[in-house]
Amino acid sequence: MALPVPDRPSDPGPRRGRPGYDRARVLEVAVALFNEQGYDATSVADLAARLGLTKSALYHHFDSKEQLLSLALDEALSGLEGVLDEPEARSGTAAERLGAVLRGAVRVLVDHLPSVTLLLRVRGNSDVERAALERRRAFDHRVTALVAEAQREGLVRDDIDGPVATRLIFGMVNSIVEWYRPGGSVDRERLAHDVVTVVLDGLRTR
Repeated sequence: MALPVPDRPSDPGPRRGRPGYDRARVLEVAVALFNEQGYDATSVADLAARLGLTKSALYHHFDSKEQLLSLALDEALSGLEGVLDEPEARSGTAAERLGAVLRGAVRVLVDHLPSVTLLLRVRGNSDVERAALERRRAFDHRVTALVAEAQREGLVRDDIDGPVATRLIFGMVNSIVEWYRPGGSVDRERLAHDVVTVVLDGLRTR
């Protein structure tokens, strides 16, 4: 005869030190804190306190603070790098492809605002940061090559230095992190359109 199954205790809710956070949520909170306090100034104890976790519970999700930084920077960089491989960025004139890349970059910035903000604030103080900066430079070089190609095609004015143009373009794009607020009055697609219009109208041959 089967033994009776004891009644299951009611769910007491999240336990102290492990209140139901998954990896994605831990990473989200960590990135917000890094942006708020600065990565170097944020300790594992700070992260644990913000999450309401014990440090051991935090290490259950991630090996180190540096791993959190690495994952956040990879999220931003992978998004930007992926823009260059989108179909619209691989066909048409160089100016059309440049426009597609800029629209895509604005969308990535808006959709991944916290991680892109963090990327723009790294200074190369660790191996993780230096690797991220190298990937960012490689992205910039590919955009510069696109500007140069558009100049050779006669679609973009050639009295502007290509690398300088790229820095000016992304100076404008990157400044969005300082004022853009998700859910505000500025529509993502309109913002992308406006950035491309300002850039290409300024660079277009007369």
